[in-house]
Amino acid sequence: MSSVELDKPVANFSCASTSDQQITLAGLKGKNVVIYFYPKDSTPGCTTEGQNFRDLYAEFQAANTEIFGVSRDSIKSHERFKEKQEFPFDLLSDEDESLCGLFDVIHEKNMYGKKSMGVVRSTFIIDAEGVLRHELRKIKVKGHVDEILELVKAL
Repeated sequence: MSSVELDKPVANFSCASTSDQQITLAGLKGKNVVIYFYPKDSTPGCTTEGQNFRDLYAEFQAANTEIFGVSRDSIKSHERFKEKQEFPFDLLSDEDESLCGLFDVIHEKNMYGKKSMGVVRSTFIIDAEGVLRHELRKIKVKGHVDEILELVKAL
């Protein structure tokens, strides 16, 4: 599977999501889409990032934008995380890493001297026609969601 490229259409994908849904990119045509990849449910940085998207959700909706958080966690884990944090958007479970592969977000990480393959926190903005307009990789949580909102509003 080839990976995404800026200013090119993103290949259609299908992924299991919370709320008993199967999300496809084709099914979102006509809306901007923010897909943010994060390492693990219920960890401090991932919780803060999700809360920031939650707190600005109405503004994203006003900008004709859907938000999806993606990690390799199970739907069951996602459902607990979503409920506890009261996220108004769905989380996508990418246990087989197909979506992570499409967006090329799994890389070697070094934590406390131990190397492992993991999801690098990254966010992608796809316009209403399915074209990748922005990719932000290796992001820091603080201020990130505000930046994404400004980019979406400028589409």
